[in-house]
Amino acid sequence: MSSTQSTRIRRDDEVIIIAGRDKGARGKVIRLILADSKALVSKVNMVKRHTRPTQDSKGGIIEKEAPIALSNVQYFCPSCKAGVRLGVKKLEDGRKVRTCKKCSEVLDR
Repeated sequence: MSSTQSTRIRRDDEVIIIAGRDKGARGKVIRLILADSKALVSKVNMVKRHTRPTQDSKGGIIEKEAPIALSNVQYFCPSCKAGVRLGVKKLEDGRKVRTCKKCSEVLDR
């Protein structure tokens, strides 16, 4: 996916991990890295980084989120209580909104 293409998953969406070490974990999308087709999800794919002390921060072993591939992430529908695929529907007023493929509920407000 090039950086000009968009994805249906956005920042602050609740997602579920469908593959990998953290399969089944849920979290909020903190940041999207579209150039690499990855996302940072809160409290998911945690890694330890050994950092040197600087003027700003104390050194030590810091645990932080690592990017996870968008192919391993699926939107979590609150009404279905499951990971779902997203579709796009055009409303009467001309707005495009994301919808759940399972229950057809409009997910954007």
